[in-house]
Parts: sequence; C-alpha cells; structure tokens
Amino acid sequence: MMDWIPIVFVTFKFLVLGTGMFFAIKWHYDQGKRNEKEARAVLRAGGKVAAVFVLLLLGLGLITFDLVRMFGLDVTFP
Repeated sequence: MMDWIPIVFVTFKFLVLGTGMFFAIKWHYDQGKRNEKEARAVLRAGGKVAAVFVLLLLGLGLITFDLVRMFGLDVTFP
C-alpha cells in the first residue's frame, strides 16, 4: 500500500518543478524577445540553469544513495 506513495510524490515533484522551469524560461525569453541577442542570452542562461539543476539533482541522488547504503538500509527494488 505504501510503496506507491514515493513514486507518486516524486513524479508530482518533477512535474511541478519542470512546469515551473518551463514557464520561468518562457517568461525570460518573452522579456528578452525585443532584442535577439538578449533572447539568445536568456535561452543560453536557461539551458545552463537547467543543466546545473540536473547535475545537482544527480549529485543529491548519489549522495543520498551512498548515505542509505552506509547506514545499512535495504535499497533493492522488489
């Protein structure tokens, strides 16, 4: 019964964060649309922010996995 809760919450979290990032990048793109150089810079910055976010998320997942294994918790999939 409780096995599906982390799946639902993580999926919801990714959907909310992904939607927020999309609209934030879109808003900055629309603000910089007046000048094409600014628009390119905004898109480049948005891409960099997204890449850094993904790398930080991956790092956090790896650190969490290592801590869980260090404490001896069972991390095998059913």
